[in-house]
Amino acid sequence: MKKIKLSAKEKAIENALVKGEYRSVSQTEFQSIAAAVARRKKDAVLNIRVNRQDLDSLKQKARNLGVPYQSFISELLHHYSV
Repeated sequence: MKKIKLSAKEKAIENALVKGEYRSVSQTEFQSIAAAVARRKKDAVLNIRVNRQDLDSLKQKARNLGVPYQSFISELLHHYSV
């Protein structure tokens, strides 16, 4: 039998599963989670010109949070559009 090599992310998921960190959810809760994930789907492209200092500042804030700066900007836009 061929042994499958897991990535670090896959190993982390496997370890969490073994530790019981995942739980079953009702169909209603599952649909709610699926809807939330779908709302976060990025399906449009935006090109925008901004001041270099503003962009550098946003990149630094994203770096401090440990997230990609484009995702950080996307989250900011989402937060202020609702």
